[in-house]
Amino acid sequence: MLELENISFTYIKAAVIEAVSFTVPKGQNIAVIGESGCGKSTLLKLIYGLYDLDAGTISYDGKPILGPKYNLIPGADFIKYLAQDFDLMPYITVEENVGKFLSNIYKDKKQARVQELLEMVEMTEYAQVKAKYLSGGQQQRVALARVLALEPEILLLDEPFSQIDSFRKNALRRNLFQYLKEKQITCIIATHDSTDALSFSDQTIVMQNGKVIAQSSPKELFQNPSNPYIASLFGEVNVLQLSQLASVAAGADQTVLLYPHQLEVIADGILQVEVRQSYFKGSHYLTKAVVAQKVIFFDSFTPLTAGTKVCLGLRI
Repeated sequence: MLELENISFTYIKAAVIEAVSFTVPKGQNIAVIGESGCGKSTLLKLIYGLYDLDAGTISYDGKPILGPKYNLIPGADFIKYLAQDFDLMPYITVEENVGKFLSNIYKDKKQARVQELLEMVEMTEYAQVKAKYLSGGQQQRVALARVLALEPEILLLDEPFSQIDSFRKNALRRNLFQYLKEKQITCIIATHDSTDALSFSDQTIVMQNGKVIAQSSPKELFQNPSNPYIASLFGEVNVLQLSQLASVAAGADQTVLLYPHQLEVIADGILQVEVRQSYFKGSHYLTKAVVAQKVIFFDSFTPLTAGTKVCLGLRI
């Protein structure tokens, strides 16, 4: 089990990580989400041992993970960290990059392992191509294969799909997280993509200003966000009073956080809004409207003309 206990880290004078604590059971996938600059990437680097903690401890199976003060070469052997810069060797081939840290004693086994990983990231046809000739997305897939080569016990991924085409990203995510589950590899992924947090994580951690402000199952965080910031990480969010949508008893009014799919156009709705624009989303339209100078987003199955006034209610 990976354990972080009350860790803090300051960069120059600003606190980047402040009193963060959580545990990760073996084989679980944890998504860390939050706005840019909230400390996600720094957290991964601290777990890997690239920085020294100001306070607190990080340990795995009871053994401390220490920073560069204690290690000549920072980083732990049983952890692999994929940074956003990929760190590939540009003048060697894709298969040489993937097999860089594999032993040459059993060359057949090494070749089979490299082939297996290239198939998983769909880069087999580029095996003999030098890394410098690859696109950013292709380099990212090769880098992902390389950190998996030695089958780490803990895998730290910093925005690992950020440059990969959408049509490849979905298949790659399914392949990767299925592989990690089969091998019982603990994974922590820092991401801006709500799909990573919702579809593939066992637990999701929400960070803001260097602190963990929420940790729960992705379903619980999505369905019951405790504040607008958490809800906004999963998409557009409307902050409304319940009385704007339905009749409530005196003193029973409350603030509600609603995603666009939770609102619909109904003839007898209490909340009347004026449409500003409709955005085609494939299966539906995301409609932007205003009421009393406040922006409201809701979903509709047909486009609505700007200036149209409609009434909204809760989608049942």
